[in-house]
Amino acid sequence: MKKQLSPIFVVCIVLFYARFASAEKLTLMLDWFPNIDHLPIYVAQERGLFKEKGLEVEIISPSETADGLKLAASGNVDIAVSYEPQTIIAASAGLDVRVVGRLVEHPLTTLLFLKDKGIKSPKDLEGKKIGYTVPGLMDVMLKAFMNINGVQNYEAINVGFTIVPSLVAGKVDAVMGPFKTYETVTMAHQNLEAGYFELEKWGIPDYEELIFVCGAKTLAQKEENIKGFVQAVETATVFMREHPQEALKAYLKVLPEADPRVETDAFHLTLPFYAAPGGSDAAAWQRFADFSLKYGLIEKPVKAVDLIHIW
Repeated sequence: MKKQLSPIFVVCIVLFYARFASAEKLTLMLDWFPNIDHLPIYVAQERGLFKEKGLEVEIISPSETADGLKLAASGNVDIAVSYEPQTIIAASAGLDVRVVGRLVEHPLTTLLFLKDKGIKSPKDLEGKKIGYTVPGLMDVMLKAFMNINGVQNYEAINVGFTIVPSLVAGKVDAVMGPFKTYETVTMAHQNLEAGYFELEKWGIPDYEELIFVCGAKTLAQKEENIKGFVQAVETATVFMREHPQEALKAYLKVLPEADPRVETDAFHLTLPFYAAPGGSDAAAWQRFADFSLKYGLIEKPVKAVDLIHIW
C-alpha cells in the first residue's frame, strides 16, 4: 500500500520551496578581487543570512578597479562596494548614486613603498614615479596628498592590481591605494618589508574606506531588497566580532583559493576597522566633501546629506 504524505508535511514542503523559488536576485560588484576586507559579505552568504532575507546575491569581481561604482550608478549591477572619496567625486561629476551601507569605517589606504628605498617623508618622493590603483580616485587622492605635503614633481602611473610586482620590479617607487592591513601582509609573506604613509596622518581627513552604493533608480525600485542585503551584512559583522575564528573559517570555506596564512594575518589587522551597524555620518561626509573641493578632488560642491540613504 502506498503511504500518503500528511497535509501538514505537504504544506511545509511547498512553503519551503516557494520561499527559495521566489528569492529576489541582487548583483553585488566588489571593489577589488575577493579578500579579507569583504569577509562580512561572505559570512552573510555562507551562513544563509541573505537567504533569510529572501535574497540570492551574486558576487562579482571587477575587471577594472574603477568598474563597480560606474556600473552601480548606471543600474548594470544592483550594489557595488566603493569608497567614500570615489563616491563624492562621482556625485560631483553628476552620477546619481546613493550610499546605503558601510563595510570599513576608517581609512586603510596608504602610500606604500619598499622600506629599503630610503623614503622617510613625503618630500622624499620628489621626482619619483608613483603608482596608483584606482583611476579617477587614487590618482586624484595622490594629487591632493602631494599638494598638501609640498611635492611638486612626480610621475603618476596606473598600476591597477599589480601593486607589489610594480614595486619589486622598480617600475614605480611607491603606490597610492594599497591597504595597510592587506598589501603589507602579502609583502611580509614574500619577505619584503613595507614602508607607508597613512593618509589621515599626512593631511587627508578621516573617511569611510569601504561602503555600499547603488544607483538612485535601483534604490527606488529595490529598496526593501537592498535594505535586507545591508541588514544581512550588519548581522554578519556582529557575528564576526563575537565569533572571529568561526567567521574566518566560513570565509575561507567560501574562498578555498585564498592563502589562509595571508588572510588570517590580514583579518586580525582589519578586525578593528569593520563598520559597526548603523548609517554614515552626514556631517563627517560633508567635511570630506568640503576638503575635496578645496584641494581639487572635485570641481562642483557636493551636499553629503543628499548622498546618504537613511534606513
